[in-house]
Amino acid sequence: MDMIRTDHEPLKGRMGINFHHPGTDNIMALNSRSSLFPFEDAFLDDSHGDQALSSGLSSPTRCQNGERVERYSRKVFVGGLPPDIDEDEITASFRRFGPLVVDWPHKAESKSYFPPKGYAFLLFQEESSVQALIDACLEEDGKLYLCVSSPTIKDKPVQIRPWNLSDSDFVMDGSQPLDPRKTIFVGGVPRPLRAVELAMIMDRLYGGVCYAGIDTDPELKYPKGAGRVAFSNQQSYIAAISARFVQLQHNDIDKRVEVKPYVLDDQMCDECQGTRCGGKFAPFFCANVTCLQYYCEYCWASIHSRAGREFHKPLVKEGGDRPRHVPFRWS
Repeated sequence: MDMIRTDHEPLKGRMGINFHHPGTDNIMALNSRSSLFPFEDAFLDDSHGDQALSSGLSSPTRCQNGERVERYSRKVFVGGLPPDIDEDEITASFRRFGPLVVDWPHKAESKSYFPPKGYAFLLFQEESSVQALIDACLEEDGKLYLCVSSPTIKDKPVQIRPWNLSDSDFVMDGSQPLDPRKTIFVGGVPRPLRAVELAMIMDRLYGGVCYAGIDTDPELKYPKGAGRVAFSNQQSYIAAISARFVQLQHNDIDKRVEVKPYVLDDQMCDECQGTRCGGKFAPFFCANVTCLQYYCEYCWASIHSRAGREFHKPLVKEGGDRPRHVPFRWS
């Protein structure tokens, strides 16, 4: 039998979340330790529901209890760089905004001084540097540009793409409770895609979306390329996981992404409630629509020995791993 691994973040605690209706109370009650719906009160103000209308690039810094609230990730994408610009020249071009490190995918392995695909990431030490960079940019068609020079090209406009932290979460229907068992994991989400856009796309395809979130790394709070979508009803949830793959289309984005159930790691076996496994959490989830249950090893073997279920594959969660099939044999 094969197992499918998923790569989303570890989840702790069964969710007992209920969102107040937008506009009545902006403080969301999180009565568990789960990171499935990682809201922060700082980003749950009345403007949160207007994400579809504004990118928030020019919004002023918010304050909470007299303290400055960070609004942007310290990691910034810069694209369209001159082909002959090296790391030192990129650093020099942006150093006036504050201390930074220049990075790009597989930089350590490549040992190249030039970004191979014409883009790089600026990792600033302070979030205020990102604010200053944005203020220095020119905006055209909703995109930010800054002129950068290389040894052979003078003042080339390059695209600056900051990540607004408030774009990481979007509540579409605040009157609905969020149920982890009606939540999907979306892998391969394009990093420019905001939570509001993910919510709109999924709602247009399946309906019933009440929340969408973009997974971000804990240090820089920059998108990791995955997301979560919670549905208000079982029908929409089943339709989404049955599709397995979805074409995300929005503006310049057109990408096929993978959809899986969001697997929790703290659920009891739905068959025996822990009586056959010493009260341990169930390691397996069956994503087949005839099951949609968590199982301990004993109950999985028992239930899936029945005719028609022997080809079901258990879904397991392993943080940091890309979803893949692995060989598995019962001992």
